[in-house]
Amino acid sequence: MVLVTLFLVLGVGSGALAESQKIVRFTEAWPTYIDPAIGNDFSSSVSLANLYDTLVFPTYDGEIVPHLATSWEVSDDHLTYTFYLRQGVKFHSGRELKADDVVFSMERLLAIGQGYSYIFKPVVDKVEAVDDYTVRFTLKEPFGPFLYALVRLYILDKEEVLAHIEKNGEYGEYGDYGKKWLLTNDAGSGPYMVKEMKLEEYLHAVRFPDYWKQFDADAPQEFKFIGTTETATVRTLMKKRELEISDFRQPAEFYEAMEKLEGVKVAKLFGGSTFYCMMHTQKPPTDDVHFRKALAYIVDYEAIAKQIFPGARQAQGPVSFILPGHNPDVYQYTRNLEKAKEELAQSKYAQELDKYPVDLVWCAEVPDEEKVALLIQSNASEIGITVNVIKTPWMKIMEEVAKPETTANMYLIFVSPHYAEAGSMIQSKYHSSSAGTWEQTEWLQDPELDKMIEDAIATVNDEERFVKYRQIQDYVVELCPSLFLIDQPENYAYQDAYLDWIAAERAERGEKVNPVMGYNHYMVDMKVYPEKREELLQKK
Repeated sequence: MVLVTLFLVLGVGSGALAESQKIVRFTEAWPTYIDPAIGNDFSSSVSLANLYDTLVFPTYDGEIVPHLATSWEVSDDHLTYTFYLRQGVKFHSGRELKADDVVFSMERLLAIGQGYSYIFKPVVDKVEAVDDYTVRFTLKEPFGPFLYALVRLYILDKEEVLAHIEKNGEYGEYGDYGKKWLLTNDAGSGPYMVKEMKLEEYLHAVRFPDYWKQFDADAPQEFKFIGTTETATVRTLMKKRELEISDFRQPAEFYEAMEKLEGVKVAKLFGGSTFYCMMHTQKPPTDDVHFRKALAYIVDYEAIAKQIFPGARQAQGPVSFILPGHNPDVYQYTRNLEKAKEELAQSKYAQELDKYPVDLVWCAEVPDEEKVALLIQSNASEIGITVNVIKTPWMKIMEEVAKPETTANMYLIFVSPHYAEAGSMIQSKYHSSSAGTWEQTEWLQDPELDKMIEDAIATVNDEERFVKYRQIQDYVVELCPSLFLIDQPENYAYQDAYLDWIAAERAERGEKVNPVMGYNHYMVDMKVYPEKREELLQKK
């Protein structure tokens, strides 16, 4: 039934997709939120990067370059940032993008308080339009990675949003702030614009003809982001050349089969994604640090990195090894049965383990997570800890982790950086302000750690900030709120015969890929050759 539904969505066999179309179709776990004040998971970030523009742009080498802003100035005290906007940029509505739109976008993000707002809420004091093409940000305190973080401020068309507000909303004169309308529509100036958005199914976007940057002649005319990770469906669509890029959540057997398919390659992108087993630090028995460390010492990391996720590397601490500010000397837990027993003996639950079984949740859309969950279950049983393995859909996970009382003991979750340095992972994973999001199910509300994080990100000098990041990583590893499982290569099967994908090509050459979540799927950088696709189809 799933396969039939997907074929109808894609138009397979219906003539809806001409073979000459320059389209890129890819799959991912759903739901996807295309409202810049709401979305912040992987699928949402990919969508936002293609529908909206930002003041600055992240390169594949992790640098920040001008985008909507052609230049900027920073005050001596690093509290005032003045940006000079590119003139003549059009929104999808046809209106020109101006400073008022930038002000509106930041104020709306802060007012709603979801999505990537946690990055800016503690530090942004005010935003003001100096004139039509100059916007000034005043910070409450210095924020070292502010320029890096601005890749998450997506600029909305103020007039378009206000024209679609629901008046009876929670935001006073702004009603619902356009949240309902922006579930299925965009108000951006990005290279692509929404043609159709069906919740729970797909996002179909087409090239914006008045985009301010020139497209390559072979860049995709459109893309379709499909909400499925069902292996049989994805495999069949790849074989039929009705899918250009798979999601990265497939089992190893899928990639082995894809590598044997003519014209298909498997890309392995180390984009900063780290796989954690997050442990609820306020819920028995994972509220006990010795209990957590016992689990950290009993897990077979090598099996996860080599057998379940081939090509991965064991994570060293809470920050991906590719990010500036990673601590290469931070302590790394390894499987050690004797140390596991020693730690468990110090736990207050050591003598009553039968009363404290542990619930471990894995994401239903990522089949290989079950293998990890079962491995942890088996490992834990060696020291008398009972682990209940629970399969849960992603949407339900996001709902239940919002409150400490509904959050389970442990969750298997991948997290990627929101901007290209260690502070992104540290803040979103372990600052108290992000507790209750899918990125921090640990509920680690540690005032001392919060102070350390706040001090680090307020440090303007990069090297000094990175030193503080390294100290924080030592502190977090000692607390052991998570099992740091692997730095994961995001494995994607893709149609190499007729799709040029720069991120995949860079990875194959051993070069860096974009460390900012979502930007390796930047459609502008891809090239599609439909005539080559037709040649493959003719071989049938």
